[in-house]
Amino acid sequence: MHSKYFSLIVIFSLFFVFQTEAQQNLNIQVFENQNIRFNPGEVPDGFNEIDGVIQLVNGRIAIKKISVPKFKRNTAVTVKITLTSNGDPWDKSGSCFVIPKSSGINMLHIAKDERKYPAVDSTKYEKFVGIVADEDYLPTVELMRFMTPFGVGHFSESNDSVSRKRMPVYIDGWAENVSWSQDISDLMPLLEGEVYVGVYVDTWTDKGYNVSMELDFKESKIRQDKMPKRHIEPLVNTNYYIGQSIPDIFARKDLVIPFSIPKNAKNVRLKYITTGHGGHSGGDEFVQKVNILSVDREEVFRFTPWRNDCAAFRRFSPTSGVWLQPRTVAYISCEGRAEKEIEEPLASSDLSRSNWCPGTDVVPETIALPNIKAGNHTLTISIPEAQPAEGNKLNHWLVSAYLVWETP
Repeated sequence: MHSKYFSLIVIFSLFFVFQTEAQQNLNIQVFENQNIRFNPGEVPDGFNEIDGVIQLVNGRIAIKKISVPKFKRNTAVTVKITLTSNGDPWDKSGSCFVIPKSSGINMLHIAKDERKYPAVDSTKYEKFVGIVADEDYLPTVELMRFMTPFGVGHFSESNDSVSRKRMPVYIDGWAENVSWSQDISDLMPLLEGEVYVGVYVDTWTDKGYNVSMELDFKESKIRQDKMPKRHIEPLVNTNYYIGQSIPDIFARKDLVIPFSIPKNAKNVRLKYITTGHGGHSGGDEFVQKVNILSVDREEVFRFTPWRNDCAAFRRFSPTSGVWLQPRTVAYISCEGRAEKEIEEPLASSDLSRSNWCPGTDVVPETIALPNIKAGNHTLTISIPEAQPAEGNKLNHWLVSAYLVWETP
């Protein structure tokens, strides 16, 4: 082969390889051991910016502005949360979120007392402001729901006076931290450009938790794998981040949320996150309750959100309360097989719960809506056996939902 043509082939081959494999990878460390706690003495009511971190509700919310480039190729996005207790021994709900840029009102405006949540129709939503979309308001979108375990990290030393006698024989030590990762590639449109992302933990101690959060972006190596044009439509979020009430509305009525689908939408799907809380042993946290989703009054999804594998996460909860349960156990003795009555430890963190365990994240349910037509619609969320919050029995359901679709 003529050397001139051979050189051209090599050049074009190298160009093709470069075009095929060149990609943007990006990792953003949003928070690193950020202390999230309830400390009115250090973090007063309102908007506080401390060391570059916006802190709201006396330190229970931490927010940062990040900048994400616009990727040309399809990009996988992962959110990772790593958490340790800073002295709070209890299990608490947590939420990692993004504030939609197109929302005219958001939690930052509320904290600064610049705006208020839109007024709601009390016949539909009672007193629960800020949970559904309005003309100038979009609900905050969850990147990840998670549940803190009991005291991980802070009480994890083997000689800790609180936890050392609570360790069951089936684990070889307490975990140093707990970490969760979720694929949130569908939410890429909400992350592009400059956006506010944050973490909320429902802690009520001045010690709280230390939380690290990172976002990882991996762009496709394949040149033809273009970034799909996606749209995210936030519908509802009952997490009571700031200035909102404990959402026990499902004990009295269904939640009906209007939405619209454009003509060019395709591959429409609904993402739904739900967890039940409160009420002590007979409450919505510990009793199975069916969740029913309907579009235009036609049921599209029905399930009972429940986790019965909570004992598998025992090593993350050194300060979980422990009871003794008597039972007859079969065992192997020196003389062979035998039985006897024993008292066996049962930890609170072992108990089954409404779609969560202490120390787990909560994976969204995905409901495909292949036959939905363009136009106006309603989503109805029903939890028919939900119980009201009464006294210290704070029954409630934290639900959030958004729609995802592609456009040409």
